[in-house]
Amino acid sequence: MARHLITSAIPYINGIKHLGNLVGSQLPADLFARFQRARGNEVLFLCATDEHGTPAELAAAKAGKPVDEYCAEMWEVQAEIAKGFRLSFDHFGRSSSEQNRKLTQHFAGRLAEQGLIAEVTEQQVYSVADGRFLPDRYIEGTCPNCGFDSARGDQCDNCTKQLDPVDLIDARSTISGSTELEMRETKHLYLRQSQMKDQLNAWIDSKSDWPILTTSIAKKWLNDGDGLQDRGITRDLSWGVPVKNGADDWPGMEGKVFYVWFDAPIEYIACANEWTDANGLADSDWQRWWRTDMGADDVRYTQFMGKDNVPFHTLSFPVTILGSGEPWKLVDYIKGFNYLNYDGGQFSTSRGRGVFMDQALSILPADYWRWWLLSHAPESSDSEFTWENFQASVNKDLADVLGNFVSRVTKFCRSKFGEVVPSGGAWGEQEETLIAELTMRIRAYEGHMDAMEVRKSASELRAIWVAGNEYLQSAAPWTTFKDDPERAAAQIRMALNLIRLYAVLSAPFIPDAAASMMSAMQTEDASWPDDVNAALGALTIGHAFTVPEVTFRKITDDERMEWQEQFAGVRD
Repeated sequence: MARHLITSAIPYINGIKHLGNLVGSQLPADLFARFQRARGNEVLFLCATDEHGTPAELAAAKAGKPVDEYCAEMWEVQAEIAKGFRLSFDHFGRSSSEQNRKLTQHFAGRLAEQGLIAEVTEQQVYSVADGRFLPDRYIEGTCPNCGFDSARGDQCDNCTKQLDPVDLIDARSTISGSTELEMRETKHLYLRQSQMKDQLNAWIDSKSDWPILTTSIAKKWLNDGDGLQDRGITRDLSWGVPVKNGADDWPGMEGKVFYVWFDAPIEYIACANEWTDANGLADSDWQRWWRTDMGADDVRYTQFMGKDNVPFHTLSFPVTILGSGEPWKLVDYIKGFNYLNYDGGQFSTSRGRGVFMDQALSILPADYWRWWLLSHAPESSDSEFTWENFQASVNKDLADVLGNFVSRVTKFCRSKFGEVVPSGGAWGEQEETLIAELTMRIRAYEGHMDAMEVRKSASELRAIWVAGNEYLQSAAPWTTFKDDPERAAAQIRMALNLIRLYAVLSAPFIPDAAASMMSAMQTEDASWPDDVNAALGALTIGHAFTVPEVTFRKITDDERMEWQEQFAGVRD
């Protein structure tokens, strides 16, 4: 049994995420976790909310609530929506947890001991109009690299170049819009990333199996221009992890907090500690996943994220882990995703454009969204959500191919043989041909899923569904029954077993529909079809079943047009 540690990029606390966020991290991570569990492997799947930084403070102020109260409420909202999409986290944590505070301070102390923290007196942008220092993300202007006019002070979302606020052209405060900005002196801690460049380069070079998207972004940040730069890891804010050197105060750092991008990835580790504490387990139970001196040597650690998060996970977080000099588990594979665009433009949380997760669940069940998003995952390039494509994919793949198969088979059997797996007849050449095709396709499906090739996995799964439909059309038990009811019984016995097989194979993609199919077949046998021939005999003669409700309904043209208008790209 293999052991898989899986983390999804942690969503920011200020508001509900859109479908682009979902398909870029949490959803494919869930697909992989469900698949590995189905194969009998041991999985720890972790995610959390990213709660620190100015955006949380401002969102709380806008809501008229203390920031800690606001974050607690939004964690509940995000956790509930995650359940709605059937995201199977073993724990959904919070970066504001006590566990993360202690661990972040611990790492800072270790890095200081290793000579990788520098105290730097610097000039920082101060907004006269706002009466405060401005964190990088609350300064916008034109990117000097690509000319994008809404680049942030830390990074350009358009070209992904790492920036400092002083690099921006025509910089302005995003709080007030004021351009009355000036530089004032303040002291901060810097992570000496440049000292780790050669070690990082060698580590990234060793990852020959990583996606090109991941390695190309990492190499760009490592080598472009002046190469990897030291990075400020403290901020002049009140909300966050207080700056400490391990358990000790850090002279000169009073009133400052660690930069959100320093503490947020550490939450992956802290989240495991939250998981053990929440379940009454020992510290050794989380350490066996994260410490190579405590049993994590045989763990395969996979991270899922959008391409904008890749630089921090390939460079800054590894600097923290490697630089600590302690035996922490490093990531083995980073699955980076491109962007999902919305109907000719971009999804944007800050600009309120696109379909958001709560809105999606208000109009259709999770499986409809899960299937479309995963089967159109933006892997090798950006992809685009359109209502026409969504309707066509749902109606064809889910309703016509899978749902129709389940309905036809169960209703026909009920009318001719009753609600039991019928006796009579034996499998022949048609069935053997089908078993051979399914065996080939299921092995290919497993290969794609293991390799985290999401779209190829969806395509192969659909082909497995199609194979059953083609068998049914060719066998035509409704015709066979007239002259040879025994043969028809054997065909329907095969088809009923296909429903259970489809439920098992489809569960990582569409868990609710899979559970409904298993329930209709009145079985809890979710064993993986290592032997396809044996799997297609799991429901034996006389086994009872029920005819399920409609597995997937079609989306009408009227609904599509209504939703197209309702979600025209602006959220109230």
